[in-house]
Amino acid sequence: MSLPLPVDSDIRPFRIDTPQAALDDLRDRLARARWPDELPSLSSRDWSYGVPLGYLQELAAYWRTAYDWRRHEARLNEHPQFTTTIDGERIHFLHVRSREPGALPLIVTHGWPSSVVEYLDVIGPLTDPRAHGGDPEDAFHLVIPSLPGYGLSGPTREAGWGARRIASAWAELMRRLDYPRYGAQGGDWGTWISREVGLVDPERVIGVHTNGLVSWPSGDPEELVGLTDAEQARLGAADYYMRELYGYKKIQSTRPQTLAYALADSPVGQLAWIVGVLKEWTDCKDTPEDAIDRDRILTNVMLYWLTNTAGSSARSFVETPDTPDEADLAADVKPSTLPTGVAVFPRDIIAPVRRFAARDNTNIVHWSEFDRGGTFAAMEEPDLFIGDVRAFFRRFRGQATTLERGPGGAWHAPD
Repeated sequence: MSLPLPVDSDIRPFRIDTPQAALDDLRDRLARARWPDELPSLSSRDWSYGVPLGYLQELAAYWRTAYDWRRHEARLNEHPQFTTTIDGERIHFLHVRSREPGALPLIVTHGWPSSVVEYLDVIGPLTDPRAHGGDPEDAFHLVIPSLPGYGLSGPTREAGWGARRIASAWAELMRRLDYPRYGAQGGDWGTWISREVGLVDPERVIGVHTNGLVSWPSGDPEELVGLTDAEQARLGAADYYMRELYGYKKIQSTRPQTLAYALADSPVGQLAWIVGVLKEWTDCKDTPEDAIDRDRILTNVMLYWLTNTAGSSARSFVETPDTPDEADLAADVKPSTLPTGVAVFPRDIIAPVRRFAARDNTNIVHWSEFDRGGTFAAMEEPDLFIGDVRAFFRRFRGQATTLERGPGGAWHAPD
């Protein structure tokens, strides 16, 4: 699925057209998979050592014999897709315009190990609420990019693609699409990127909505005085995450190339790497399929496998330190003053503590807490995700067309 990299800034239509040979090769590799042993004492539902052997064997067999990529490829191709070159890298994106005249432009950013597949269930209701029982006043024009080095954007060609550089690319993308004002939404790593979009393009971004916002104590003991039991529990959950669930990050942020050999060569390895994370980060009980449809999981995995972007997506973890152990957050996390909305789901990787979040985002105007859902809210609980995005951005309707482009191409307030 690799394409030559154009050197201009044109926006080109894109359509997924997977060679049959790639699908045949995948099935052959799955049929010849060599499986590891497993401790006999572990049950088929015991994830304490990672993905259970029996579960993964059954899922891989389904992938090989029953999963229909062509059907899901066709569904992805129902949405207008494009590529463009920004800052030397090819960027793939969905661009679904609403037919409603007052629709608000919104750029939506996924995280890892996600893709544009995460948003398939919310595109229709957000762009065409009239057809989905909603208020047409809540319509959006959606721009949903594939992160550099992820999926259909293809592998990155150089280092340095951290959150700030991606945010600058997103601002340029919205300029090329001729949107004078727009909102930003992000989940997981996309929360960091969406915050940065607001920081690099504050005159045009009208608000930032996040799910999966991470907030850490600054180290000042005074910040910890008076924390509620619920907030203390969130700090405890963050400590558990760092002790027990942080292995994927340590590997990908230190030796991504070494990991890439296994993931690029083995579809079972790629499947296990993603499914293991989904088990920990979704609101599920026994398997990730309690939270996300099996075919949707496999379609997401397919975008990593077919594009051979396991390695380049892993490299992205080198670029953006996101914990107190990796960076001086007080110096590296520039406070945002843009209007910010925060949606908190109970199985977020690390649920935010509001006082810490408000330190870094000084204009939080919307805060929602839900009783179900996890890191990939648009896939897990699309109705909750849609409702919260609509509710946050309602207050900014009417601000999306109050700039004009001057002769030199710069946006400015009308006289």
